[in-house]
Amino acid sequence: MIKRVVIVEDETAAAVNLRSMLNNILPEMEVVSVLESVEEAVEFFSGDVDADVVFMDIHLADGDSFRIFQSVDITIPIIFTTAYDQYALEAFKVNSIDYLLKPFKEEDLQRALDKLQRLTATERDGNRERVAKMVASSTTENLQTLLVRYKDKIVPVSMDDVAFFYTFAERVTLTTLEGTTYPVDKTLEALASQLSSEKFFRANRQFIVSRKAVKDIVVWFGSRLALNLSIETPERIIISKARVPEFKRWLQ
Repeated sequence: MIKRVVIVEDETAAAVNLRSMLNNILPEMEVVSVLESVEEAVEFFSGDVDADVVFMDIHLADGDSFRIFQSVDITIPIIFTTAYDQYALEAFKVNSIDYLLKPFKEEDLQRALDKLQRLTATERDGNRERVAKMVASSTTENLQTLLVRYKDKIVPVSMDDVAFFYTFAERVTLTTLEGTTYPVDKTLEALASQLSSEKFFRANRQFIVSRKAVKDIVVWFGSRLALNLSIETPERIIISKARVPEFKRWLQ
């Protein structure tokens, strides 16, 4: 029986909605913790965790949640949640991993929980092995080149030439180290899951920055950091206080 749940979700509204649906389905259920970032999740799962299931969003504010598995071994069954991402969905189908496609309804959640409770111990072990394989695949097959539209042409842009990705008003663009900007037909969340975590950093909800483009860093109000890149940006890039330690580790 499912009594204790962990939620890994960086969107407050989504976490609140999931908790509400879980309470309707499982009134005696307890949410052990709500974690908002890769960094928080790694710290949490490094200790002894008593839970029956983890609901984990794939795209978190500080990067791909698969990075959690690179640092800790999670033996608790996981149900992934994701916005539409064809690459991820196909991977889940192939590996028979449970997932919930946002926005999902209470009946979708009920089906996932019912399926989980029907799994035998052997099937759960197999599920963990498939997760491990998918994580290994996701961390080795990084995006190298992106095809973008420029006037009436399609242009290949190497990730080595990218300074930053930026989103505003549901529009995503990339800007090269030379200052040329192109529209991108991907969400920032999808890009974060495909880019090299060594070369790129999800600075906040608006920016993914390249290590090559970082010029200097200014200590900002409230123990935050402001990034200056080698080229002009549409707005100031602020690293939150909670993200500062991870950013410093990435930059070293």
